[in-house]
Amino acid sequence: MSFPRKYLNEGEQIVLDLRPHWVFLVPSAALAVVALVLTMAASTLEGDVGRYALYASLVLVVLAAVRLLARIAVWTTTCFVVTTDRLIHRHGVFAKAGREIPLERLNDISFSQTLLQRVLKAGDVLIESAGERGQQHFRSFPHPERTQNEIHRQIELAQARDADRMAGARRELSPLEQLDKLAELRDRGVLSQAEFEAKKAELLGRM
Repeated sequence: MSFPRKYLNEGEQIVLDLRPHWVFLVPSAALAVVALVLTMAASTLEGDVGRYALYASLVLVVLAAVRLLARIAVWTTTCFVVTTDRLIHRHGVFAKAGREIPLERLNDISFSQTLLQRVLKAGDVLIESAGERGQQHFRSFPHPERTQNEIHRQIELAQARDADRMAGARRELSPLEQLDKLAELRDRGVLSQAEFEAKKAELLGRM
């Protein structure tokens, strides 16, 4: 299930929409398989021992299935989203929890992988940001190195956009633009006609 677009700000776009790596489900799935194998083995036994072993293995199958379903529910409701503006982490099946970190508040992004995780293309991502919870660990996510690089790239793009906006705000109005502003002030009654004509002559003298 992808992250709902209705929660995005105007002009914001999703860059990464991740769920935990499938290895997150492996222990529970392995337990369910073992329970099924034990059940098949118990069904071949005869007498009271076989019957009790079958009952016990069936209970184990039910418990393993419940655990696997719960794990799948956690997997589907956990998301790690990187947008052009922020990082979003949400999780929880019944009780929901989440955190959003603006890109400009991210101080450092690192990742770690064990040998097995490198083979499976999984790993952990560590985010450091300004604020009370300055460090947060995200475990078992796919392609952690690619995630790290993409977050750094989005931070650089966001900084470039901010610099462009600041440069545009600092840009001095041209004489013609200033003349339009003066005419607007005159029409609103802020400037008299004489003051407008004086400023107009001054601006035209610069052109």
